[in-house]
Amino acid sequence: MHTYYFDMKDGVPVRDRTGVELVSDGAAIAHSKQLADKVRIEKPASDPDLRIVVIDESGREVHREQVYP
Repeated sequence: MHTYYFDMKDGVPVRDRTGVELVSDGAAIAHSKQLADKVRIEKPASDPDLRIVVIDESGREVHREQVYP
C-alpha cells in the first residue's frame, strides 16, 4: 500500500495532510475522479479552474483531475 495525497488547487492550494492508502497510481487516479464528482455535486460550477492534484508519498505528482471540465 502507498499513501497518496489529494490537493485541491485553484490558484491557492489546499493541502491534503492525511492522505489515503491505496494499492497503485491507477487506484489513486480513480479516487481523484470520485472526489471530483463529489465536489461537482456539492458545489456546482463554483470555480472553473479547480483541480485535484494527486501526489504520491515521495512527492511526485501522479495526476491532475479537472473538477469542472
